[in-house]
Parts: sequence; structure tokens; C-alpha cells
Amino acid sequence: MARKYLGGSGEALTIWISLAASTVLVFYGYDQGVFGNVLVGEDFLRTMNFPSTSVQGTLTSVYNLGCFFGALSTIITGDILGRPRVILLGSSIIAIGAIIQASSYSVAQMMVGRVVAGLGTGMNTATAGVWQAETSKMRSRGKLVIIQMANCITGFSISNWLTLGFSFAKGSVAWRFPLAFQIFFTGLIWVLCPFLPDSPRLLIRKGKYEEAYEVLAALEGHGATTSSPEVKTQFNIIKDVLDREHLNSYTWFQLLSGKGPSGVLRRMILGAWMQAMNQISGINVTSYYMTYVFIHALNIDTLRARILAAAGSVDYLLFSVLAYFVIERYGRRKVMMTSAAACCTCWVIITIVLALTESDPSNSYNYGAVAVTFFFVFFASFGMGVLGVPWLYPTEINALEMRTKGASLAMATNWIMNYMVAEVTPSGIANLSWRFWIIWAVICFSFIPITYFFYPETANRSLEDIDRFFETKPGIFIHRNKIATQLHRPAVYEEEDARIGTLGEKGDGNDVVEERVENSDEKMA
Repeated sequence: MARKYLGGSGEALTIWISLAASTVLVFYGYDQGVFGNVLVGEDFLRTMNFPSTSVQGTLTSVYNLGCFFGALSTIITGDILGRPRVILLGSSIIAIGAIIQASSYSVAQMMVGRVVAGLGTGMNTATAGVWQAETSKMRSRGKLVIIQMANCITGFSISNWLTLGFSFAKGSVAWRFPLAFQIFFTGLIWVLCPFLPDSPRLLIRKGKYEEAYEVLAALEGHGATTSSPEVKTQFNIIKDVLDREHLNSYTWFQLLSGKGPSGVLRRMILGAWMQAMNQISGINVTSYYMTYVFIHALNIDTLRARILAAAGSVDYLLFSVLAYFVIERYGRRKVMMTSAAACCTCWVIITIVLALTESDPSNSYNYGAVAVTFFFVFFASFGMGVLGVPWLYPTEINALEMRTKGASLAMATNWIMNYMVAEVTPSGIANLSWRFWIIWAVICFSFIPITYFFYPETANRSLEDIDRFFETKPGIFIHRNKIATQLHRPAVYEEEDARIGTLGEKGDGNDVVEERVENSDEKMA
């Protein structure tokens, strides 16, 4: 019998891993929403000596610099420590940052706390999606990562409602408790992660074959053992791809200059730019600054702005959950392009309405109502696609042996773009007025042709299928490549799995690998 982790194997174990990975995203979502609401509190502003608009932007955005460096750190620590241990370390660092923030009496101390918390968040977000993807079955991988992102919005919603409730409290508890509450999520991580397995793909890369067999058997469930045919086949498929890539024999310079296996650099760029699209859509204008935007752009009073922001977070959560039903059915490409088109439309309408408000102040209330409505529609549009696809894609697209490094670079890109958006938003609203929103409309529209021309479909493919696709050296433009764009799994990959499974019945894993390596180039030509 396979070993049971937290008393579960098969689907039960997948649920436990999903729960742990999702807690990381609840953590992240909470961090995204909490500071924007703290920032408008009277006691907070007084304690921080009423910082200027630019300093407020820096207080918010410096967190993302911490996240940037935290994500980059996993290029080194991600494989050395393994997925669960990185998350444990990152969550503990966030708790330290939360303590520093909750005890702050100056802008400098608050900035240090924000950076420290960001370091941990960067480590967590660069790791959770990879761990989920590498322990999930092909047809549930997308749905499980979408659940993660829905939990991210759960955290965002919790932060909005919690800060709304504490806004009625007197004194500094109104903002100190919401910042300190981050420690609660660290506790949840420590309850789960020490008792869950590492990625079997990482274990195979590190040569820990016995442990990898054990984890694969546990993930398979249904009474599977380390000697079960399906477990051996899965092990052989993973090792087959690793042996063909043999990336350890290449230097970083060779890999990034295109002298290594085909597509390594291209795949890293695709993953990183997909994460960039997530951030430059304008979502963090709303997630970090929703209350601020309602107050300063729409002239809504503070209490009503807090209530609207909290209600908006529920709208956001609802539609991020609904993405679960479309991500596998329609694939990454269609979902991303449709969502981007809807987001662009929302920004266009918001721009027009805010421009009318400036030219016709007498009807500002009516125009403001329309703007608030389309902020809500934007949350829904974003939650259905541009939210989840960019978090899922880097965990799928990168080469098997480079998945940790590729996901780390993608998350670092996410955070540096996040920093840029958070830094410019307060000044952009103050100086550009309604023109500020044109930027996001144009950017969201650009996602449609970028996705159509350059991004291959990853739904209904195993992670090894994606490696096989890039071995064929496809052209830069993939929109006319049927294998790249079709939604159902290409038959050539099913045939390859069947062949490897047949070979696996002839001998042990090492004998099979030698035979596969001899024949693989001819098969994939």
C-alpha cells in the first residue's frame, strides 16, 4: 500500500495539497487588500505623521519589492529545500513582517515590515503553483490552480470586511489588528505543510527515486504501490523527458542564449510575460486602492467607499470561482482573450464616465454610480480569466527541469510590475484624472493579439506533453499550428505515452530509459 499523508492518498491527498497551496494564496490575497484599507484610516495617517501621496504610494508598493526578491530567491532555494519547506520558511518570514508592521510608529519601520512580509510572500507565490501543478493530474491541474486563485480573492475579501469592521474601533487597533492577523495564516501553513509530500518530479530530478515512487503511488491512490504498472509508467515518462533535456549539463549562459535544448529561453519569456499581463491589466489599481479610488477619484465618503470596496471583493470572489467551470472546457487561450476583451471594455466605459463627470459636475452622482458599476464588472471580467491563467501558465509552460527557475522568474516579473502599478497609482489619479484609465484600456486590449499569436494551448496536456511540443522547434507564431492551438489532447502524445508504458513492461526503469533515449529523436522528428 502507498504511504498516506495526513491520512489520505489519491484524491484525498490532492485535496490536502490543494488546501495547503490555497492557504498560501489566501495569505497573498489578504496582504493585497489589507494595506489599501489601512492607508485611509485616520489614526494610521496620524501615527505616520500624515504622509504625502507619493509616500503613501511607496508604503504600498515597497511590499512588492520584497516580493520580487523573495520570488528570485527561490531560483536557489526552491529545489534545495523543496516545495513544502520553502512555503514554511516564507510563511514564517511573513509572520515576522506582520509583527513589525503591527507595532510600527513610523514610516521607516512600516516600510521595513512591508519589505520583510513581501520577501515571504514572494517565496510562497513562486512555489505554491508549481507544487500544485506537479502533483495534479492532467485534467484537474487547471481547475485546482483556479481554486487557488479563488482562495486568493477569499483572502482579499476577508481583508476588506475585516478592515471595514475594525474601522469602527477607536485608536490604533483599527489598523494594528488587521496587519497582525497575517500571523493566523502562518499558523495554518505550519499545521499542513510539514506532513505533505514534495513534488515527485523534483524528487526524480534530485535522484531520490524511491521517495518519488512512494509519492507517485500515494498520488495515484486506489491501492497503488511503488511496483504498480501505472506508477512505473508515470515515473518512466517523467524520467524520459528529464533524460532528453539533461539541462544540468548546460550553463545558465548557454540556456539563456539559446544554445541549450530548444525553447528553454522562449518558454521562460512566455511564462514571465503572462505574469506581467496579470499585473499591468490594472487589477492592482483596484485591489490595492479600491477604497482610495472611490474616495479620491469618485468623491465618495469614506464609510461608503469601504462598504463598496468590501462588496466589490465579494463580486470578485464569485466570478473567480466561476472560472473553475471554464478553464478546462475552453482552454487557456480562449479564456484569456475573452477576459482581456471584457476588461478593456470596462476601462473604456470608466474613462468615458469619469471624463463626463469632470465636464458636467452637476451629474457627478449618476456618473459615479455608472463608474462603480463598471469597476464591479471589471472585477468579474478579470476574475474569469486574466486572474487565473497567468498564475497557471508559468507552472505549465516551463521545461520540466527548469520549472522552478522559470516560475521564480515569472513571479519576480509579476512583483516588479506589481510594484510599478502600486507606485504610480496615487500620483496617476491625482495628476492625470480620467486620462489615467486610458492606459489600462489600451494595455488590456493588447493581451488579445499577444495571446493569439504567441501562446500555445496547455489545457488537456500533461506537463511532459508541453516539453515534447517544444522539442519539435515550433515557430514563434503558433496561431496556425494545430497541435499548439487545439483544445483536446493531440493524439501523438497519447501514442507516446502508450509506447513508453509498453516499454515499461519489459524491464525496470533504468533499462527502459536507455531504450527510450535511443528511440526518442526518431519518434519526435
